[in-house]
Amino acid sequence: MKSSDNKWFLSRIKQAIRRYRLLVPGDRVAIGMSGGKDSIFLLHVLLWLRETSYPELELFPVHVDLGWDEDLSPLSEYCEQHGVPLIQESTVIGDIVFKVRQDPNPCSLCAHLRRGALNNVALKLGCNKVALGHHLDDVLTTFFLNLVYTGRFGTFWPRTELSHTGLTVIRPLVYVPEATIGSVVQRERLPYQSSSCPVAGQTKRGEMRALVAGLTAKYPELYRRFLSALESRTPPDTWGFIRDSDDL
Repeated sequence: MKSSDNKWFLSRIKQAIRRYRLLVPGDRVAIGMSGGKDSIFLLHVLLWLRETSYPELELFPVHVDLGWDEDLSPLSEYCEQHGVPLIQESTVIGDIVFKVRQDPNPCSLCAHLRRGALNNVALKLGCNKVALGHHLDDVLTTFFLNLVYTGRFGTFWPRTELSHTGLTVIRPLVYVPEATIGSVVQRERLPYQSSSCPVAGQTKRGEMRALVAGLTAKYPELYRRFLSALESRTPPDTWGFIRDSDDL
């Protein structure tokens, strides 16, 4: 990645990292790798940051296998080429969510189980941080999910301390729009695959993502003004968000 070609979004990522103290030298970071665009972009960026700014950073890409038939060979090859072998954690989460529980709104349970599996792997690896690929569109989507379905103002934090495990969850991409991620992934020819979730695009989150896409297309300044409104009202340590709520 040439920093001169990506100056604006790399500077925004670095800004988020500094503002919320997301990375420090010596961090051991487990990276949640779903196989999609967001997570491969996150790994790509963290590899670049390790090369340019954080030479002591240790990276551990982790894929939580939900029990579906997925071809991860392109992702695995990419990780091997960059000296960070892909760690695959087998689970039966897919069966639990869709066959055992059969919840009409399965996202909350699935997210909870996936986070638990990822955190357990991170602890076994001796990591102190878990990095997730949530971006700026996800910030807005979760805000509207909370507003519409729970009647509260709030979205997830860029940095969340998990007191019961000692892990810290970080989201370095919270200043980056989804469209930018897609553009870079295509340009850099990064390996990814579409979601194999049976209810992809049919959930409450899918509805809110469509709402956010429509709003930001009509009002491009919404991204900047939304972040400005949040950050102007709260100290950078908290961002004022009520809870880690991306399982809605």
